[in-house]
Amino acid sequence: MSNTTTISILLWATSMAVITPVTKAQETPSDYQEVLKIVGKSGDYKSNVLKVNIPRNDLHVKVAGYSVPTPFGFGGWFAMTKGDGGEEVMMGDLVLTQDEVNPVMSALLEHGLEVTALHNHFFWEDPRVFFMHIHGHGKALDLANQVKPALDLIGQAKPTEPGGHDASTAPKQGVLDTDRIAKIVGYAGEQNGSVYKITVGRDDLDVREMGARINARMGLNTWAAFVGANDDAAVAGDVAMLETEVTPTLKALRSHGLEVVAIHHHMTNSRPLIIFLHYWGRGPADKLATGFKAGLDELGKGNK
Repeated sequence: MSNTTTISILLWATSMAVITPVTKAQETPSDYQEVLKIVGKSGDYKSNVLKVNIPRNDLHVKVAGYSVPTPFGFGGWFAMTKGDGGEEVMMGDLVLTQDEVNPVMSALLEHGLEVTALHNHFFWEDPRVFFMHIHGHGKALDLANQVKPALDLIGQAKPTEPGGHDASTAPKQGVLDTDRIAKIVGYAGEQNGSVYKITVGRDDLDVREMGARINARMGLNTWAAFVGANDDAAVAGDVAMLETEVTPTLKALRSHGLEVVAIHHHMTNSRPLIIFLHYWGRGPADKLATGFKAGLDELGKGNK
């Protein structure tokens, strides 16, 4: 072998040694070890992040009739890492059946954590599965105790029939007292067949895209659609919120028994950023209107 060949091999070996990363195992900090004990889950500590696994091994999911394993996209988790001042930042993505969504959401909100998104990742899956993104900050052990009540609910919900908790009984046919609904909400609506819909714009916000002001007719609005009878009605709608209004609005709706079914954005280029949530409820029309009003009252507080 020539000297030139030998030198080339040595240079190649040296370059490979330089570019090949060496991953060192990190010892899990004691407070993170306590987090794992509190929540009763397994996890790992890498890149200064504790990641806790919450796989839905209890679910046997089919997507378009095709059986898929849990790692295919049904492994929930939450993670913690150190932020400024030594406080932890926690984020996560919980995998939930539709019956688990609102109980888990309420448990998170009641214990001081935030729900930042709720959406689907799949079409045609059976059972229906939703993904709830969560957020919190504070001391590691406090966050563990805050998230544990929600985690304890996962896998405990009893499936209901398609169509809702009262699917076995058809909604009553009747006439809604729309004047009373309007009085409770504080805004009048419009009748379209059997549906009474109230739409409220966000005139308190100056939302623009390419210089054009985005108003209620462009989609910047909050609405509620009522149908049924006074003692047995249904409501569905959408709430347009600033980021700071999301958690208070969620708490208001949940405290009045309305179920949140989606949290997402509708516009990507408009500023300020607007978050939308969709909700559903069934019960006496007065109660539904009061719940919608409670959510409505959380909007614009910072602008008044």
